[in-house]
Amino acid sequence: MIAGLPIAAAAGSLAGMETQKTRLWLMYPARLITRPVLHELSKSFDVITNLRQASVTEEIGIVSVELEGARGEVKRAIAWLEELGIKVEPVEINTIEG
Repeated sequence: MIAGLPIAAAAGSLAGMETQKTRLWLMYPARLITRPVLHELSKSFDVITNLRQASVTEEIGIVSVELEGARGEVKRAIAWLEELGIKVEPVEINTIEG
């Protein structure tokens, strides 16, 4: 418990900001496979990235990632990924739950 709130409730409101965790599938085009996109994302946006699963070939990269941060920051990060040409889709089923 933190300040009378369960830990989960306190974690969901970081300094008064509403936070979220979002699991996404990212489909990289061939031209971006060798680019350190997740590193750039974590340096450019105030989000925590958690790589959940990945499959990469010379033609395509498919990555399951969890983004955690303020709702607006997560949205900005997703928009940036899409601007790069990465297809972004929500994960509908938790394939690996830890």
